[in-house]
Amino acid sequence: MGKMFDALQKLEREKFPDSEDQQRKVPDVALDNALDDRLVSYFAPSSMVTEQFRRLRTHIIKPGSTDGPKTIMITGAMSGEGKSLVAVNLAIIIAVELQSHALLIDCDLRNPSISRWFGLHEEKGLSDYLLGNAEIPDLLVKTAVDKLSILCGGSIQDNPVELIGSAKMKNLLLDLKTRYNDRYIILDSSPLLATTEPTVLNEMADAILLVIKAGETPRESVQQALRRLDKNKVMGVILNDMEFKTRALIQQNFGTNHKYYDYRYAKNHPEPTFLDKFGMLAGDLKMFVNNIMPGKKKED
Repeated sequence: MGKMFDALQKLEREKFPDSEDQQRKVPDVALDNALDDRLVSYFAPSSMVTEQFRRLRTHIIKPGSTDGPKTIMITGAMSGEGKSLVAVNLAIIIAVELQSHALLIDCDLRNPSISRWFGLHEEKGLSDYLLGNAEIPDLLVKTAVDKLSILCGGSIQDNPVELIGSAKMKNLLLDLKTRYNDRYIILDSSPLLATTEPTVLNEMADAILLVIKAGETPRESVQQALRRLDKNKVMGVILNDMEFKTRALIQQNFGTNHKYYDYRYAKNHPEPTFLDKFGMLAGDLKMFVNNIMPGKKKED
């Protein structure tokens, strides 16, 4: 782990047998310290937040099940709700804990962001393939996370709905889904109410997750967004950025009023030191001060 690996095997494997010399070499630019520190599923596998992504994965993919959804679309009602954060962390959980291959595709061709989460500066991606300017084997990149690959968004498009809704896109997803039995595909879509692409991707996905931001997404917007989706495919709504202002609420929702470290220590995440615990206490104090000062705006 820590380096970018070769591009995945060329998809035309019926034409070309498997061999190492058919893999494109990728520069060693994706070190662990280039990954976004909000990838908690990777950096903090024992945290309470990671446990919620673990719970989400179990809700979507039942343990031991072989007939679950293979193509999962994640979208938000509006922009800024954290859909990409959810998509990336869910993909990591699937790859690491299910030991299954996960492919994360950036389908937000207006504002592609997946590459930045992994410290990449890819100039080409999905849009370039759909425009006929690149081939998929040259665009798939294996990340520092074992069994997780990404397909970046590529060059920004002003009106990408024709590309997302094209027969080429449909055939691509069908090919990627049927080629490998143990592969899960996560589609990071653009916002539902602001763009048309999610309505088109809705028809290609096996399952859909809608991300909304606590305290900001209006109820009417959530209802309107759900009406635009196939209700038979919607597996749930994810409430993101929820702040519990009291320990009683934390205990009610998570079963503990302490940090998750107090429940279990992983081998690679030992019990916090005195300074670590002091830092946690300082964080709690800061939250308390913010709560009693309503005029102080919470930082994003």
